[in-house]
Amino acid sequence: MKHVPELQDLADDLPRFVSVLTTFAAKLQINLADFHADHISVRCHQNTTADRWRAGLARCGTLLNETEINGRPICLFTLDEPLTVGPLHIDLVELPYPGEKRYPHEGWEHIEIVLPGDEEGLYTRALALIADDALIMPGIKLKQSAPKGEHERLANPTLAITDGSVTIKFHPHSLREIVASEREED
Repeated sequence: MKHVPELQDLADDLPRFVSVLTTFAAKLQINLADFHADHISVRCHQNTTADRWRAGLARCGTLLNETEINGRPICLFTLDEPLTVGPLHIDLVELPYPGEKRYPHEGWEHIEIVLPGDEEGLYTRALALIADDALIMPGIKLKQSAPKGEHERLANPTLAITDGSVTIKFHPHSLREIVASEREED
């Protein structure tokens, strides 16, 4: 990725992201090495940036899927070589095109961790991993959601925890499982 000109800003941003992610995980008392990160996601403000990143990701990976969620395209790229993000090795990048929401930073924004099990118990499983006192720290926010693509057959609720500069999300299924569910025939 660092040798792909279209992704130079993302390569330059990765050390910042790793720093804020590991600091945030420590605050939550989550040992990232204990988990498998399903994917890493970027955020940008302009379609031209998303198009440039898309072209760059296509040079160092393969488009796994493109779907529309909440009125905007979301592209998933499988990287030829995984990114090293602290103790994690992540080979799937989520590239959402800009939507209504403005993010404070263009670049790497969150990781998602799969917590296998039933969808209904996701929030309980995720909250059990986070230190109780971390949940009451100023600036820490939790958000439950259930984003869904047009052809998804597998429910994949999400619990996001953020401090405003970085987000860790938990969900019960990997994006590869979700993509496979979209491709199943009736």
